[in-house]
Amino acid sequence: MTSHDVVAIARRALGTRKVGHAGTLDPMATGILVLGFNNGTRLLQYITDGDKSYVATVVLGAATVTDDVEGEIIFSADASAITDVQIEGELAKMRGQIMQRPSSVSAVKVAGERAYDRVRAGEKVELAARNVNISQLEATAIRRFEKTIEVDIQVTCSAGTFIRAIARDCGEALGVGGHLNALRRTRVADFGTENAISLSDLKSGQFQTLGLVDIARTIFTVRELALDEVNELSFGRPLAPNSGDGIFAAVSGENLIALLSNKVGLAKPIAVFAAAN
Repeated sequence: MTSHDVVAIARRALGTRKVGHAGTLDPMATGILVLGFNNGTRLLQYITDGDKSYVATVVLGAATVTDDVEGEIIFSADASAITDVQIEGELAKMRGQIMQRPSSVSAVKVAGERAYDRVRAGEKVELAARNVNISQLEATAIRRFEKTIEVDIQVTCSAGTFIRAIARDCGEALGVGGHLNALRRTRVADFGTENAISLSDLKSGQFQTLGLVDIARTIFTVRELALDEVNELSFGRPLAPNSGDGIFAAVSGENLIALLSNKVGLAKPIAVFAAAN
């Protein structure tokens, strides 16, 4: 199942075509997919930019064209001599701010075309490395087989990080090849499994949605508006500056009125959602 398949199910369940998600999951992956609908789609970009957490299984001893278990094996080697210390040492090198080369079979565009389309057409694609931040990367279990090793990992990382690339790079550094065997996303920004509903609940309509103001209070610093400030925003006028940098959620009661950002000494709306009741 693709992320688009889940969006299609949500459109039927919510009775609206205006549904989006905060970050694609690979078809082989499971876990959290944050959905927004109607006006909520306008907040998705801010959730997508947040950190994400995963649990995954890396296989050492074979590299694949897709850097995961679904791709054709392009290199294999006996990994039985690799020690736990070596594995943990290579993972440690990937913590922090690093330059990471995205997986060739990805949605990254090359000259206006998706990289995965170019690979499927038989083209050899190597994407430019990009700066990412991996704040957590730990091996939680190591299992040994005749010529391969499975390593369970926990990862917390910035948007744009490829977990498949972690598997690939660890295998390359150890000289035996590596790929991803399983992947589950456990958190997107401030939304984790404890907030989630199941796909079956979505299909059956057995769920409750979060309101715009609830989401805004979760992901932004909140600025409570006075009535005269609500009126000013309704005319498109800026307000006195926010007491800090970044984006503020302008809230009146249980209504999200706008998103505000300081510009030229004033708090200007970058998105307007509603007028107060």
